[in-house]
Amino acid sequence: MILIDCARLLRARFDRALDDARLGLTAGEARALVYVCRHPGSRQSVLATHMWVEPMTLVGFLDRLEARGLVVREPDPADRRAKIVQPTPQAEPLALQVLEAFRTERESAMADLSAEEIVLLKDMLGRLRNRMIADDRGGAGQ
Repeated sequence: MILIDCARLLRARFDRALDDARLGLTAGEARALVYVCRHPGSRQSVLATHMWVEPMTLVGFLDRLEARGLVVREPDPADRRAKIVQPTPQAEPLALQVLEAFRTERESAMADLSAEEIVLLKDMLGRLRNRMIADDRGGAGQ
């Protein structure tokens, strides 16, 4: 339960940080924008997989980002049924503002932890995530 509580509290802090920064993005839109900037030219389906969201959930975020001129979707030359997503020039500065707001909140949340504890926490959470991913993909016990 403590992990779920921490995740919810951190998400609420991130939501407040986005509101305070007045970027006009929801948490989902902000996250999608950062992923598009990190993986330019990716298919929508690949971005959804990276984000661990359903493709239709991502489509809603991308619709709103595209309406604001932050991303463009184009047919994939290798498969015209698929769409690739590119950030526009306006996207990168906004993504950097999102990351800065998230960094500030993350640092505030972990202010009582030493540098060594933060490294250990990140390591343990990374291993926990990797175990759950492996389990979800049928790799339990491998």
